[in-house]
Amino acid sequence: MNSPANDLVALLQQLIRIPSPNPPGDCRDIADFCAAYLRSAGFATTLVAPDDRAWSVVGVLGEADSPSLLYHAHIDTVPLGQNARWSVDPFAGTVADGRVYGLGSVDDKAPLAAMLLAAADIGAQAERVQGRLVVVCAAEEEVGGRLGTKWLVDNGHVPACDFVVVGEQTQNRVATAHKGVLRAAFHVAGRTSHATDPWRGRNAINGMAHLILDLERYQAEVLERRPHPLLGPASINVGVIEGGVSANVVADACTIRVDRRMVPGEDPQAVIAELEQIVAARQAADPERTYTVGEYLVSNWFQSDADSELLRRFLRISAEATGTPPAPVGYLPGSDAKHLVDVARQGMVVFGPGTYEVAHSTDEFVAVDELETTYRILRHFAAETLLA
Repeated sequence: MNSPANDLVALLQQLIRIPSPNPPGDCRDIADFCAAYLRSAGFATTLVAPDDRAWSVVGVLGEADSPSLLYHAHIDTVPLGQNARWSVDPFAGTVADGRVYGLGSVDDKAPLAAMLLAAADIGAQAERVQGRLVVVCAAEEEVGGRLGTKWLVDNGHVPACDFVVVGEQTQNRVATAHKGVLRAAFHVAGRTSHATDPWRGRNAINGMAHLILDLERYQAEVLERRPHPLLGPASINVGVIEGGVSANVVADACTIRVDRRMVPGEDPQAVIAELEQIVAARQAADPERTYTVGEYLVSNWFQSDADSELLRRFLRISAEATGTPPAPVGYLPGSDAKHLVDVARQGMVVFGPGTYEVAHSTDEFVAVDELETTYRILRHFAAETLLA
């Protein structure tokens, strides 16, 4: 008979061997696999999509509304990349030196495998279930989740549950908050002229240089003075700059695109107002150019209630299994947790093996011992909460 550890590694290998890169985002094959796995474990399953690519699975075991748990992991991965030079086959699920390698091995097929196997363990004891276990295998997380988890929630496919666990890379620490993001574009319009006498024009790139320094001061003098206790300060990063047509022409237009990370408690509209105030101040200082900001895209933050009884239980079980303090941490990247806030009645955590620093990288891997610990914690928590 296979041990649970062997079953877990084998299951992760099966998931890695079903490519699900996004883009293009075709998750039908891996969704079919997850649906079949959950059905064989006794779950009622729904396989749904808003289009012909973004297939997700919702599995439900048990009928009572409470206590109820939701285990969520995403089934899409980032693309392989044009210049990726892996030392192993990224779709083989190679095991070496206590690690499982492969595209999506840690993000997010390791939490997915742990959740599926833990769910199967509970399904094998279905007659003892008092409550409900929901497992969501969601498409589209890697591109924001709007056609995945957000669509599932908005269209009534995900029932409200007492407690939600979102599988991501936290090194098996329990994260109760993550940052949100606001994207924006800043534009400077100047006046073109020949570069031989540039003072006849108004160089938009020069104007943008001053605006970027304004944003640096905003980071140092505003954002870093109001840190979040788990996530540290909010941040702003200039990720793209575009401007000018030729070295011998004074640039009449320049654009930057920024990533403004929000910490829990920040109102996106207040953040937008701060950015617009920076632009207004620069405009007042330089009336010979035109400064604007817009094209906002918002992905919200998440923060869970620290006083939940179920959260305290999850922290205790995790601390016992890992030897770490029973205290929550913050998760710096985003996740689908932001789409599940209205589904979680008594709390939600982000939790799983490995680190996001390994995700999205060549020779991505998850350590087998960490993966096994994730599985044991998820199984223990579900059993203690749901089994009579």
